[in-house]
Amino acid sequence: MVVGDIGADVAAAQTAGAIGVLVPTARTRPAEVQSCPIVLANLTAAVDWLLAGDFRTARQTVGPVLAERGRRVLCVRADSVGDVLVTGPAIRAVADRAGTVTVLCGPQGRAAAELLPGVDAIVEWETPWLAPEPPRASRTNILSLVERLRAGAFDEAIIFTSYHQSALPMALLARKAGVGRIAAISDDYPGSLLDVRHRAIDDVPEPVRANDLATAAGYPRPDGDDGRLELRQPLMDVGELVGSEPYLVVHPGTSVPARACPPARLAEVVARFGEAGRRVLVTGTAADADLTSYVAGKHGVDLGGRTTLATLAAVLARAECAVVGNTGPAHLAAAVGTPIVSLFAPTVSARRWLPYGVPVRRLGSPEAPCADSRATICPVVGHPCLSNVDPMDIVSAAEELACAF
Repeated sequence: MVVGDIGADVAAAQTAGAIGVLVPTARTRPAEVQSCPIVLANLTAAVDWLLAGDFRTARQTVGPVLAERGRRVLCVRADSVGDVLVTGPAIRAVADRAGTVTVLCGPQGRAAAELLPGVDAIVEWETPWLAPEPPRASRTNILSLVERLRAGAFDEAIIFTSYHQSALPMALLARKAGVGRIAAISDDYPGSLLDVRHRAIDDVPEPVRANDLATAAGYPRPDGDDGRLELRQPLMDVGELVGSEPYLVVHPGTSVPARACPPARLAEVVARFGEAGRRVLVTGTAADADLTSYVAGKHGVDLGGRTTLATLAAVLARAECAVVGNTGPAHLAAAVGTPIVSLFAPTVSARRWLPYGVPVRRLGSPEAPCADSRATICPVVGHPCLSNVDPMDIVSAAEELACAF
């Protein structure tokens, strides 16, 4: 390990294959504090960190230099609904100091971006290295984005990613578009693509990961902001759609088949609620119409295809509890403060992806063979992680949450 007080010391360490640690002094430039991956407050902190031996937990313990106010900032989160929603708290932090905030997202995430506080404009572009059914990465497609970003005249870009994604392709396009300053989390060596190369603590909730990057880029969470997910207010009026009686929501659809609870299980849950005198709304997209009709049966109210993302948010906000898998509407429910029974398939980390900041009861087997596989189609016969969940456990969990909150 090499400890120095200027960026050149850290660069020399990296060239030699050593770990470089920056301990700022009076002669350390702010840009060096921003760009070095490991910044510690003093020599004592550096020694303590070295003796601890867990280098994955390296992060800045010195407050970052605050970004200048009034800048034109591009926030990139080129994924789906849930990915954009969990980045919302970080985008709010950026908006607190920025002049304008533009979100670059894919077509699947646009409706979520439109609901986020602090967003002034949206650039929609389907990212060839992230989209589940990616468009061709053609010269025309790539240059069209570069020209759109150039026209935006952005002072800086903050590229938000999940742990398994690389920010460097987007950083290259932002560089080509003339963006002045670029920040991202990157374990891979970024060369000159990043001005702020941040290292995140491993296996933290996605909203925490995003806020961590925003802070490193100079946009700490403002005073009074608790870091939870939020939506623009007021929400839509859905009184005519949902009526005046209390209700629970069951959302059976998922964007990834491996994360879906078997429909028969959820149909039984709705039936049990109905037999107990509980009112249940079953929500889903128009593509889920057959699914929502089946799950609703004769006991539930079928809202399949009758909500946009904005109206679904308002429906969830008025619900006593939501029963939903690991999919975008789970994070939408969290953003409106609704307690959640999470039917969570363990193909991805629950620590990263459970709904954040609201009461949650997780059901499903965390030790199933598919754990951490990131499978989109269940690789295990019988889908045991969720097919073995007892419908009465779901009902009991929902009742407990509804009564407690």
